[in-house]
Amino acid sequence: MTLLLLSITACDRTKINQAASSTQSPTPQDVKSTPVGQSKKIKVVATFLPIYLFTKAVAGEAADVEILIPPGTDVHEYQATPGNVRAIASAKVLVKNGLGLEQFLADTVKNAKNSQLMEIDTSKGIQAVNEISPTEKITDGEKDHDHDHDHTHTSGNPHIWLDPVLAKQQIINIRDGLIKADPENKSTYEVNAAAYIQELEKLDQEFKQTLKPTRNCTFITFHDAFPYLAKRYNLKQVAVVAIPEDQLSPADVQKTVNVVKKYQVKALFSEPGVDNKLLASLAQDLKLPLQTLDSLEAGQTEPKYYFQVMKANLQTVANGCK
Repeated sequence: MTLLLLSITACDRTKINQAASSTQSPTPQDVKSTPVGQSKKIKVVATFLPIYLFTKAVAGEAADVEILIPPGTDVHEYQATPGNVRAIASAKVLVKNGLGLEQFLADTVKNAKNSQLMEIDTSKGIQAVNEISPTEKITDGEKDHDHDHDHTHTSGNPHIWLDPVLAKQQIINIRDGLIKADPENKSTYEVNAAAYIQELEKLDQEFKQTLKPTRNCTFITFHDAFPYLAKRYNLKQVAVVAIPEDQLSPADVQKTVNVVKKYQVKALFSEPGVDNKLLASLAQDLKLPLQTLDSLEAGQTEPKYYFQVMKANLQTVANGCK
């Protein structure tokens, strides 16, 4: 059965297993960081929410971790502030997603003039998938609409954190970078990373088992955030539908209706924090349920929050693909 899932963002919105730490038995609590007074904690800045969650999980209490972009702020279009420059100027480590997502960083780092800064690119070793080509994008074609959701990344699609297996590689990259920057706390970073990787592996297995009956489920998004998730679990993202936020023209509605019919859509999906009036109206017209799918660009700053959101996404996709 072919299914179409639609999602919209609030912001506008592997060589994997061999690199995992062999440490298995200790828990993050078993390994303590250097006591305060003996060694000053290094300062680490992470660009936006998923990268902060991963970095904080690995660093634990061994480093002071700050986030540059407030959760819920659109990372795709973010403009750096003087506070960002100051934060990077005083940091030992900068952790970024990579793949061209944080376009504001190059100038910000340059302005910070921090010659000692170490950058960790969490996308290192990850093969990016291409953005959906313009010919696959279904838009209203009207120039007077501001399609904020249409982001182009020349380095490939950057939403790697939404694939639990690729998230493991991001954790590994963060772990190795922090060890290089702060070798005194190597054991802490290793154990914390191992614990988080173990949880990611459990999450991956849960996705595999739950989505096994939904192979080849096809979906379309308003936000091109889920191609890695689709590829990993034998789903298919085929296009991006760009619908203006201000109002739906008759042409917008008709084009969406055509897509719904073509792919035999079963549900529409929105993201948390979105004003759903337009989608709710569209869902009502199409007689389809409206549910929530989260790209994790807004939310809580506790590292376990990643698993909470991803498990909710899993149930949402599984229910939509029935």
